[in-house]
Amino acid sequence: MGLQIATNVAAINAQRNLSLTGLRMGKVMEKLSSGYRINRAADDAAGLGISEKMRAQIRGNQQAVRNAQDGISMLQTAEGALDEVHAILQRMRELAVQAANGTYAENGAERTSIGQEILQLKNEIDRIATATKFNGQNLLTGTLAGTLSASSELLVGIQLNTTGGDATVTEINVQGARAGSYTLTGSGTSLTLTHDTLGVSQTITVNAIAPNSSTTLNFANLGVSIKLVSDNGKSAAGLVTDITATANNQFTVTGSGSAQLQVGANQGDNLSISFGNMQTTQLGASTSLNALITDDQNVSTIAKAETLITEIDGAIEDVNRQRGEFGAAQNRLESVIRSLGVAVENLSAAESRIRDADIAELSSQLVSQQILQQAGISVLAQANQMPQAALALLK
Repeated sequence: MGLQIATNVAAINAQRNLSLTGLRMGKVMEKLSSGYRINRAADDAAGLGISEKMRAQIRGNQQAVRNAQDGISMLQTAEGALDEVHAILQRMRELAVQAANGTYAENGAERTSIGQEILQLKNEIDRIATATKFNGQNLLTGTLAGTLSASSELLVGIQLNTTGGDATVTEINVQGARAGSYTLTGSGTSLTLTHDTLGVSQTITVNAIAPNSSTTLNFANLGVSIKLVSDNGKSAAGLVTDITATANNQFTVTGSGSAQLQVGANQGDNLSISFGNMQTTQLGASTSLNALITDDQNVSTIAKAETLITEIDGAIEDVNRQRGEFGAAQNRLESVIRSLGVAVENLSAAESRIRDADIAELSSQLVSQQILQQAGISVLAQANQMPQAALALLK
């Protein structure tokens, strides 16, 4: 190889190799600083695709753990309420046993006093069942979240204009209502909503609507509210007349007493938890407590007291059964959480092996590239000196 001044091939070669060394060292430093072996698809396209799928499973399982924990909280809320229902039933049974004793005169004042307490306790069971909610959803009425049936949705927007002005039904909220058909009846300013299947009802007093205002008919015991607005105003009696008309007075609520919990990272990976109806219309051995305890004369005779003892025993069994189901479901969810925790751990380890950087290996590569870079710089300096030798021939 001769001496050239115009083209320094040795320097060009040294520059090329030095550039490659700098590129490799830059990639090593990027991996060391980020902690990842794969920072872009060019680093490992297949590995990137696999690790992203694993990340989706990991994050999905982590959310599923939180879902299961929320489910346990939901169960604990319902079971805690039933604990008090149990205490009430035990007190009712104690009172019924007391009333079954012949030391109290039949139809006497003492039995009436006992009957009054039993009636109040029965009403408290229904209040607890209606008031026990989790995130706005009723847990102990047999319907977690009621919705209007497709045909009943037509009632929303209906114009009530036959008597004393006009009003429009803008909303029928049944989220807290039990499934089934409902009928509105009334007269004067009194309006009654009845669950047709159970026969339970609530009566409210309706107020007139002033012009350009609204009113809400709130049947809180049944979990139903009806909102009306009016431009011209409407009398209370006119509202009752119109809303109880044959075409407007019935609607149907649909809903399920089961909660579906997503306890996995993938579609369909769920389980269903049943929340039964714990109102007194459903508690009892053969006759419901609601039908048996209608007034303060529920233990006016020994025979009535003995019948009530039997029915309360049945109610206690009903509550025992539901609490047992809650306990079993809670234990299952705890198993789900443990299983998901193991899955998250193993998937994270697998994803780490694909995606994360090996610091020891990269540190060795960095030292190697640093040595090559220093050598390349030294060689390039020597190559740049080679044309100087040609000048000696010109002296």
